[in-house]
Amino acid sequence: MPPGGGATTPLAAMNRSPRFRLFLMMVLELAIWGAWLPLIFSYLPSLGFSATQVSMILNAFPVAAIIGLFFSNEFADRNFAAEKVLAFSSLVGGLAILGCGFVTTFWPFFCLMFLHCLLYVPTISITNSIAFAHVKDPQREFGLIRMGGTIGWIAVAWPFTFILVDWAAVNAAHPQGMVAWFGAVFASGLKGADLQAATRWTYIVSGTISLVLALFSLTLPHTPPKKKAEGAAESLAWLGAIRLLKHPFVLVLWIVTFVDSVVLNAYFNWTGTFLGTARSAGGVEIPGNWIMPVMSIGQVAEILTMLVLGVTLKKLGWRLTMIIGTLGHVVRFGVYAFFPQSWHLIVAVQILHGICYAFFFATVYIFVDAYFPKDVRASAQGLFNVMVLGIGVLAANSICPHLIQVTYNQNGMTDFKHLFLLPCYAGLFAMLLLVFAFHPPKDTAATAGPAGAPH
Repeated sequence: MPPGGGATTPLAAMNRSPRFRLFLMMVLELAIWGAWLPLIFSYLPSLGFSATQVSMILNAFPVAAIIGLFFSNEFADRNFAAEKVLAFSSLVGGLAILGCGFVTTFWPFFCLMFLHCLLYVPTISITNSIAFAHVKDPQREFGLIRMGGTIGWIAVAWPFTFILVDWAAVNAAHPQGMVAWFGAVFASGLKGADLQAATRWTYIVSGTISLVLALFSLTLPHTPPKKKAEGAAESLAWLGAIRLLKHPFVLVLWIVTFVDSVVLNAYFNWTGTFLGTARSAGGVEIPGNWIMPVMSIGQVAEILTMLVLGVTLKKLGWRLTMIIGTLGHVVRFGVYAFFPQSWHLIVAVQILHGICYAFFFATVYIFVDAYFPKDVRASAQGLFNVMVLGIGVLAANSICPHLIQVTYNQNGMTDFKHLFLLPCYAGLFAMLLLVFAFHPPKDTAATAGPAGAPH
C-alpha cells in the first residue's frame, strides 16, 4: 500500500518489476555455476585425467577471473551495454559448458571449460553492476537481489538428489507409502561408474540454464556503457580501478579480501572430507548422503543474512559489518579444531557461512559501488573479484590439498586440529587488519563522487 493509502499504481508496479528481473538474473547466474561445481572434483579423475590435468581444469576458473579483470570487464565498462555482454557471454559460455557433458578426453574438455570460465566469470561482476545501476538504494536493495543467486545455487543442487538415483534399486525395494518411497530414494544413490556416468548431466543442466539466461538478458533494463568523458582519467577502465589502490583503505580491503578468500576456499576444500571422516580418525563421521545437505545449511543461512544486510549496514556501518564477517571464519574453524566430536555443534556452526559471505563479500561489492567512480565500477567489481574468484582460489587450491594430504597427514591420519588452526589464525589476522588499518572516509567523494555512504 503506497503512503497515501490508495491502490498500487501501474507506475509503482513498473518500478518494482526491474528488481524482480534483477532477482531472476541472479538466480540463473549462480545456478549455472552451482550445477557443475560440487561434483567436478570426483568426476574428472573418473575420466582418467591425471592430477596435473585435473588441476589445470579446476584452475581455469580462477585464471579466467584474473584475465577477466583486464579484458572482459572493459567491454562492460566502456564499449557495450552490460546486458548485451551478459547475453553474448551466456550464449557462447553456455554452449561450451554444455559440450563438457559430451566429451571425455582431456584437451577438448579443458578447452571447453576454459572457454566457459573465460566468458562466465566476468558476468559475476557484470550482473552486480547491472543490479547496482537499476536500484535506488543499493545498501538496502542489493542484498535482496543478490539473495536470488544463493537461491539459484541451492535450487539447482537438490534436483540431483533424484537425478543421481539407482531407480532399479528403488523399485526392487518395493517401498510402501510416500515416506517409505522417499526413504528408498535417498538410500539408493548411484555408485561407482554409474554415478560418474550420470554426472555428465550436471554440465548439460548448467549449459541449458546458461542459454536461458542468454535469452533472459535481452529483457533486462538497458545498462549503457560509461564513456571516458563521464569522469574517467584513464583510457582503460581496469587501469583506473587499479589506481584507486593508492588509497590506503582500498589497498587494505583488497588484502583482507585475498586472505578471506583463501580462508573461504579452505572451508570448501576441507569441510566435506572432515564431515565424512570417521570419529576414530578425528572427523565427524556424518553419513555420506548427508554431507551436502549439512553444508547447504550455510547457503540457507546466507539467504537469511542477506535479508538483514541492508539494515545491518545502516546500523553498524562498513567496518564493523566486515569485522563480524571475518570473525565468523575464526569461530567456525575454532569449533572445527577444538570440538570435532560434537557433531551437533559442527552442524550448527554451518550457519556462520551466511554471516561470513554476506557480512564480508557482499558488503565489499556494495562498498565498491559506493566508493568507486561510476565509469569504472564494473572493473572495480572485477578488481575485487580477482581476489575472491581468482588469486584467492588459486592460492587455496594450490596449498590446501598438500596441507591435508601431506603436511598434516601421518600414516593416513589427518591432524585436523592443527590443520584448521591455520585458517583460524588467518581469519583472525584479516579481522585485526580491518580493526586497525581499515578507515574509509565518511565522504565517498574521496573516490567516487557526491553519493553518501555509511562508514
